[in-house]
Amino acid sequence: MRRVGVAWACLAAAIVAGSGCSIKKMAIGGLADSLAAGGTVFASDDDIELIRDAVPFSLKTLESLLAEVPEHPGLLLSACSGFTQYAYAFVQLDAEILEPTDFERAQEQRARARRRYLRARDYCLRRLELRHRGVREALLRDPAAALANATRDEVPALYWTGAAWGSAIAISLDQPEFVANLPAARALMERALALDEAWDRGAIHAAMISIDAVPESAGGSTERARRHFARAVELSSGLAAGPYVTLAASVAVAAQDRAEFERLLEAALAIDPDRDPSTRLANLVAQKRARFLRAQVDALFVEGESR
Repeated sequence: MRRVGVAWACLAAAIVAGSGCSIKKMAIGGLADSLAAGGTVFASDDDIELIRDAVPFSLKTLESLLAEVPEHPGLLLSACSGFTQYAYAFVQLDAEILEPTDFERAQEQRARARRRYLRARDYCLRRLELRHRGVREALLRDPAAALANATRDEVPALYWTGAAWGSAIAISLDQPEFVANLPAARALMERALALDEAWDRGAIHAAMISIDAVPESAGGSTERARRHFARAVELSSGLAAGPYVTLAASVAVAAQDRAEFERLLEAALAIDPDRDPSTRLANLVAQKRARFLRAQVDALFVEGESR
């Protein structure tokens, strides 16, 4: 946080003094580097609503800087990951919670989440374009070939591009133009998985649960989704609530296995968010969803359909 404050001071001084373009660019570059370096301030917070209020300003700050340094790789990745996480935690989840009581408002929120995911995807595609010119079009033509030259240091960009794109598709399964892009989202995640399957303590495997939970007609596989779940739990040492909630909401509901659904949600809620401060906020968000899903159990399962 101190480095960010210094960078802001430099930027302000350069602008106020009218010190010339080169000094201003230097100040902007310093601030861009500081913000892109990030930290765990948001991720470790224990107040979801505080972060909900704080994140939009941070995201607009990133976008303002990108207007000045449009090819800054760190800022592009930060904007991509930031908009993706914001869309999930504070827009899509709101839509899911609203749906039982206010369907129209839920649809508005879901459309808003989709727009944020697509904005995030576009920032990450710009990040990938810095090394792989034409990658957007290549991903639509031949996804696997488009990423053949991606390297291990690009795993974060591959992951967040796939997460943003895949999330937009997941809330748009009734729109063929989105479903048609599922192979691109899958290829991004699969390439990241091939390069570093343990990255961020199993985050790629956790994301693949949702991708493989889609119907078989769209390329999904319940068996693969369960394998990704098991590996995500292993790599996170059982301290991540997200994989449990994702498997419950996708695979268990689709199979109408109420007993597994309830067991998975209880496992997610039993995780202590304070055990790993770096994932505290993510676990609190996942547990918020788990509590909502548990309250909807009677609506999600046909009476008597439990294995």
